[in-house]
Amino acid sequence: MILGKIIGNAVSTIKAKGYESKKILIVQPIDPKGKYIGTSFLAIDTVQAGIGDTVIALEEGTSARQIIDEPQSLTVKAVIAGIVDEIAV
Repeated sequence: MILGKIIGNAVSTIKAKGYESKKILIVQPIDPKGKYIGTSFLAIDTVQAGIGDTVIALEEGTSARQIIDEPQSLTVKAVIAGIVDEIAV
């Protein structure tokens, strides 16, 4: 699981199988204090997250495909699995 911040939307008129009718967001990994780390990536939104939200994302293809209930969509690699309300360190 990856702790991240939603920094944008990805808009596409033509999408590969598994991405049709799904919102795609840009996730920037962060540390527990909110500092940006690593490289941003695209993820399918399953929890109605928005720009500025802190989220938990999965960047593991099999788990991602199970969450969206499309095990045959081999192009799906990452999903947003939850919105974080609070981080206590």
